[in-house]
Amino acid sequence: MSWVLGVDSGGSGLRIALGSTASAEPAGVTTVATTSSAEPVRTGPAGIDAGHLLGQLLPAVDTLLAQAGADSLSAITIGAAGMATLGDGLRAELPAALERSLGVGRLALAADAVTAYAGALGQRPGAVVAAGTGMIALGTDLTGWHRADGWGHLLGDCGGGAWIGRAGLEAALRAYDGRRGGSPALLSRMEAFFGPAPELPGLLYPRADRPAVLASFAPEVARCAAADPVAAGILSVAARQIAEAAAAVCPPSDESEVALTGGLFKLGDPLLVPLRAELADQLPHATTVSPAGDPLAGALLIAAALATGSLRLPHDPRLLNALTQRDR
Repeated sequence: MSWVLGVDSGGSGLRIALGSTASAEPAGVTTVATTSSAEPVRTGPAGIDAGHLLGQLLPAVDTLLAQAGADSLSAITIGAAGMATLGDGLRAELPAALERSLGVGRLALAADAVTAYAGALGQRPGAVVAAGTGMIALGTDLTGWHRADGWGHLLGDCGGGAWIGRAGLEAALRAYDGRRGGSPALLSRMEAFFGPAPELPGLLYPRADRPAVLASFAPEVARCAAADPVAAGILSVAARQIAEAAAAVCPPSDESEVALTGGLFKLGDPLLVPLRAELADQLPHATTVSPAGDPLAGALLIAAALATGSLRLPHDPRLLNALTQRDR
């Protein structure tokens, strides 16, 4: 038996899982204990703050190991939002720091989209759409990674929560102005949610968390969709955008699977019904499946695969960087 650790670092904080594996296959990993911190890891001019992450991680690991009666770790996977573009500091500092502090010889640094993929599909070829406030699609044929969107709320994330919320608010303001394409139903919900229409720009534009504020209106768009053709149309376009991203990254094999993961899909049938239709139309060769687990489960799975020498997901210097002592 060996002990492995999975870490999921995102906008809502840090989640950590300790697992054990006694199998040559990563499917044999068992979650033993979990813990979390509600404080997100800081991001500064140099990217994700490695010191801040370690300051939260190391005490938590000591506690989990003590609870399980474990004395060492065979492998760690750290999945982090922003790893691909803001992870240079983590890649430079964490391998030596974790080996020095925990004696761990195997480490994987992964983008959160990769841990979402591993949690949803394991190590099978296919595509995963991870959608919440934003939206990104990631696919692999197990020889390389293919990414679509995930460019943020100003340049992309098409079909994600912020995109849907912004489109709903635009339709509300069109109704307020008397322009074509407006929705009186969405205007009513916007004013109940945010207050009078003329005050919305002052409430929204100064906010540092604009994407989250926009996304907070997406459920209102979904609630209006059954009776409001404008709201229904917004969700239909969102479904098409999401399916286009999945189609861009999904391998052409008939064995490919597509999984949808993330809080956006809790909007339910107003989004899922048109999305299933779009996926069937754009990806007729692929099978849509339910995700097996979340990004934390994916981080733990990658750690177990690294510990047992069975990691089949492709290496990528920014998306999935798996290191052993001999690589350093």
